Amino acid sequence: MQYVGRFAPSPSGPLHFGSLVAALGSYLQARANQGHWLVRIEDIDPPREVKGSADAILHTLDAYGLHWDDTVLYQHTRYDAYQSQIETWLNDENAYYCQCTRRQIKDSGGIYLGTCRHRTLNSEHSAVRICIDNPVAEFIDIKHGTIQMDSTMATEDFIIKRRDGLFAYNLAVVLDDIYQGVTEVVRGADLIEPTGRQVSLYQKLDASPVSYLHLPLALNADGNKLSKQNHAPAIDNANPGPALEAAMAFLGHHVPVDLHGANREELLLWGIENWQIRKLPIATEVITAF
Repeated sequence: MQYVGRFAPSPSGPLHFGSLVAALGSYLQARANQGHWLVRIEDIDPPREVKGSADAILHTLDAYGLHWDDTVLYQHTRYDAYQSQIETWLNDENAYYCQCTRRQIKDSGGIYLGTCRHRTLNSEHSAVRICIDNPVAEFIDIKHGTIQMDSTMATEDFIIKRRDGLFAYNLAVVLDDIYQGVTEVVRGADLIEPTGRQVSLYQKLDASPVSYLHLPLALNADGNKLSKQNHAPAIDNANPGPALEAAMAFLGHHVPVDLHGANREELLLWGIENWQIRKLPIATEVITAF
């Protein structure tokens, strides 16, 4: 089976150094395995989107030489597929409507207890939850080995469509990875927690789950993850070399002295030829970005 990887940013702002680390790690892993590298714009949460960000993200990837294969997939074009799968699960009682509020769940201990599973509700003012009858207790990460899931989170019937009508990330990402033939997901360690839920959806779909590789997170000087919400500065499109070298070093791959200042093509070629998962720092290390 040919390797297929992907980078799937949300259009909530420009790419920052943390985004570059995730994009570069997934790109190098795909190219080192002679595989395809896809880009997907995860635009399923319009209230959080920033106008023009999707185009800006693609422009930045291009400026950094991170050229993708095939056409870019926009999640908003997949709404019919998401809804169709939800209706299938509702019809065969693998999902159900839920009207519990966050306050009610918080008051009951912070974990949803299946309150609405056996109630007869309709779609009005309701979320949709998936029935978790065979919880995923653990999964394998290529770098970190066996990851144990929190037992309460693993057994919770989680939301696949929100009360406001928006589709949940876990549902969309799994259906799209299957649709695009993704074989391995390379992403930041902040997404380790929902992985067990995504594996459980693969089970519901009777599909073979992808393999996972979670990369270390870039943190700011305060120890917080670099993110658009934390106002991380955009990377420089006009001069990609320094950021590429810094991102490679962050991933444990230090460019040799004779390549310092090289162009993006030379840096990426070196990265592909020298990429080794064993060099990656572990996800739990606190590392401050440049």
